[in-house]
Amino acid sequence: MTAVTRLHTFVDLADDPDRRRLSFVVRHEAVLDDGRRVLLLDDRGWAQLPHGGDPDLWTQLTAADVEHLARTVVGPDEPLDGETADEMEALHWGALASALREHGIGLAPSDLRALPHEVELGERVRARLHR
Repeated sequence: MTAVTRLHTFVDLADDPDRRRLSFVVRHEAVLDDGRRVLLLDDRGWAQLPHGGDPDLWTQLTAADVEHLARTVVGPDEPLDGETADEMEALHWGALASALREHGIGLAPSDLRALPHEVELGERVRARLHR
């Protein structure tokens, strides 16, 4: 039986015509014990405009910042009107478990939530952070 070993989030730069803004695209996957990956989310990302006096956003970002933001945008989402954080978490992990079931992989939302979660920075992000 195939098992999920960890969650993996890949972050890279998105093409953005507004050169003042940094835009990131995120892909969230489950990594299986046989090396295959199952896509969980590919509709996430974020954009940032400079704040303060320095217009170069790269001077304001660290790898840890990007990793933290990537973990945040893959969820769970903030509560909407009338929902609690616990309800949003249950919805989030339930939706990810459902996505896995569509690929024939049964895993309880609580087990999915307990998996290690790694964040990988794309080549373009790493190059900009280390220049």
